[in-house]
Amino acid sequence: MSTAQRFSRLLELVLRQPPPLRVKAWDGSEEGPQDAPVLLLNSPDAVRRLVQAPGELGLARAYVSGDLDVPDRLYDVLRSLSLLSDRGETNGHRIPDQRSSPAKRTIPPRERAELLSLAVGLKAVGRTPPPPPEEVRRLRGLRHSRARDKAAISHHYDVGNEFYELVLGPSMVYSCAYWTRPDDPSYTLDDAQRDKLELVCRKLGLEPGMLVLDVGCGWGSFLVHAASEHGVSGLGITLSVEQADRARARIAATGLSDRIEIRVQDWRDLPDEQFDAIASIGMAEHVGARGYAEYAGALHNLLRPGGRLLNHQIARRPGPVDRKPTFIDRYVFPDGELLPLAMTLGALEEVGLEVRDDESLREHYARTLRCWVANLEANWDQAVALTSLGRAKVWRLYMAASALAFERGQIGVNQVLAVRPGARGESGLAATRSEWVLTR
Repeated sequence: MSTAQRFSRLLELVLRQPPPLRVKAWDGSEEGPQDAPVLLLNSPDAVRRLVQAPGELGLARAYVSGDLDVPDRLYDVLRSLSLLSDRGETNGHRIPDQRSSPAKRTIPPRERAELLSLAVGLKAVGRTPPPPPEEVRRLRGLRHSRARDKAAISHHYDVGNEFYELVLGPSMVYSCAYWTRPDDPSYTLDDAQRDKLELVCRKLGLEPGMLVLDVGCGWGSFLVHAASEHGVSGLGITLSVEQADRARARIAATGLSDRIEIRVQDWRDLPDEQFDAIASIGMAEHVGARGYAEYAGALHNLLRPGGRLLNHQIARRPGPVDRKPTFIDRYVFPDGELLPLAMTLGALEEVGLEVRDDESLREHYARTLRCWVANLEANWDQAVALTSLGRAKVWRLYMAASALAFERGQIGVNQVLAVRPGARGESGLAATRSEWVLTR
């Protein structure tokens, strides 16, 4: 057997099906259909990594380190590798992980012996190289303690504001856009992000003079839009120092420093003050299941009676969660946790909030992620120079995999509008949805 044939068989053992790929190995051998997407096998270390961690983690380590590569057709390769396929089943539903794909697979002894035999034939036995430096080794302290949450947030967000601007575009909005004119070729990602921010403002019923809290404010995009277009004042909090610095600079440049304050602050340390409206956009994924009731209670207490909460959050399918290490947890969102929508709604209602509306934006996020991948690939050399080749590969892989996960319905994203009822149960919300959805 050639090197390419052996590796193709190894992939078949790991994935439980022959991968429709063309493998091109370091010794010039090739295997697979001529018209199939290409997987470049650059080093025996790719085999060592896959033997050590069969499944997505081993493959991701090999890709990030350069031991294997995907020159093009990344989405096709991800589908072929079944990184996003429905593997486990519980009552007809896939057992999901936190963001995208199945974790390390347990291989039966007989297949494991063949896998090791293939590794010997590929001259890939011996010490496995260490994980790429982009991988999170270990976060100290209790999960979701203040210090550990800050470290986890820093790992993901403090990789350079210039890098994020290349990926996200001028809007600097790191959550899914709202594509109101998807068939209009002149309609851009920035247009769709503006429409998403406006949608949030309308759902919150923002009016001049209101005080708004943005939990996990990122680079300040929502508060800048809310203040400039709706006349509100606001407070934004983040655990990322780099985000806070850029947000303050953007606010100063727009002349809104007297109306918007940005703090590097944990949501658990907010003072006892009340707001007319609260936006939590892409923040709750970092809270964790155990702390979600506390988070919901804090948001309830920070709202004045009649105030509205807009919670924009990625959701996983119901069912048990595989706790084995995944690419997303090790490389992208350490300690991140997705909850089923029902759990989110229940937590909000348990603390006394009235859930008035839920809107799924799943397809919108898939399209947004594909735009981010396109931005990264179009600015690849600059992105690598701003961070590292490994970091750029991590972002390319995670965003492409997440786009496929949203397209296939393996994960979703929901905007939930809730109200803190007044003394007599009044919500102050219009009775018909058409009165406050996006109309421009």
